[in-house]
Amino acid sequence: MKNLVRFQLSTMMFLEFFIWGGWFVTLGTFLPQNLDATGSQTAMAFSTQSWGAIVAPFIIGLIADRFFNAERILGFLHLVGAVLMYFMFQAENFSSFYPYVLAYMILYMPTLALVNSISFYQMSDPSKQFSSIRVFGTIGWIISGLVISFVAWDSAQGRADGMLRYTFLMAAVASTVLGLFSFSLPKTPPSSKGEKVSISDILGLDAIGLLKNRNFLIFFISSILISIPLAFYYQNANPFLSEIGMEDPTAKMSIGQVSEALFLLLIPYFFKKFGFKITILAGMLAWTVRYLLFAYGETGELVFMLFIGIALHGICYDFFFVSGQIYTDSKAGPKIKSAAQGLITLATYGLGMLIGFWVAGQVSDMYLNADGSHNWEQIWIIPAGFAFVIMILFAIFFKDEKIAKKDIEV
Repeated sequence: MKNLVRFQLSTMMFLEFFIWGGWFVTLGTFLPQNLDATGSQTAMAFSTQSWGAIVAPFIIGLIADRFFNAERILGFLHLVGAVLMYFMFQAENFSSFYPYVLAYMILYMPTLALVNSISFYQMSDPSKQFSSIRVFGTIGWIISGLVISFVAWDSAQGRADGMLRYTFLMAAVASTVLGLFSFSLPKTPPSSKGEKVSISDILGLDAIGLLKNRNFLIFFISSILISIPLAFYYQNANPFLSEIGMEDPTAKMSIGQVSEALFLLLIPYFFKKFGFKITILAGMLAWTVRYLLFAYGETGELVFMLFIGIALHGICYDFFFVSGQIYTDSKAGPKIKSAAQGLITLATYGLGMLIGFWVAGQVSDMYLNADGSHNWEQIWIIPAGFAFVIMILFAIFFKDEKIAKKDIEV
């Protein structure tokens, strides 16, 4: 891969995740403080990610794979997204904000697949080359959080002055830059031009047969269920840290992305040393431990508990979700690899997190105090207990399997 192409792909990944991290992390803090959103309304806003994940296969399968170059669709979606993001910046109430965030996420979620497709098309050996490109996406997410805290938009005074609104403007500018930059990316022609594409292809229904395997069925159900406590983190972590008085909460949450990058490199070692089942169980246990640390930590002498909870993100996410993607790939035959990944994505980011965001919103409203603060101990105990139950059930019913060495390269 030429150095110019590597630079282009790395820049693309950086901007792709800078945009997402630049507003999504602080959304749960912004909505109640600036648009008077309830917990249920905040859950609706976060759920747009799930609706986007559900709609994304249709956009990719019906348009990107058949008619237009991927880089052109990427550019178009981000330019339209920039306009929608600007409207979100201007919104004065939740009812005017929600249609824009829904439309935006329906357009943004397909771009996650598009940047991967563009990258893979230019690589001679994706298993060895992709991680060095994808890591720039993690760096982009980290930098966006650092910028938000550096300009003090997430400080107590900044939140009181409504400065978090400017995260949408920042994301709109970055989206415009990526939209224009996309048209200079290497050409990635449609992969299925002229071919008939069925609804079952788009939804990954060809992979349904994998559910006949008892182990994969248990993993599939567990993936949906574990996505429910994951939604609590995305929706509540930033409001929680802001409300209890942690300084620069958005920048400190980027510790989780650093951890994610580091543990991604450790997955092959854990697979080889402990096997797939233990690796998955470690990820599940990390969710329980993280939420217990959040429940009983504080910004005083016990602040180290909060930092550990944030840093556990690498184990929480990589050891379950990335490991699960590898496991799914190993179980699928060559003809249904893409369909299988589409099915598991639909189950987790679609169905599982859709349920999770709704539950997190209901729980947040349930433990809302009269003064507008929350009983965070009770809020975090619920996903901690839920994740623990899932872990026990998975440990009992899932039989360990060996995964071929070629399938665990990341």
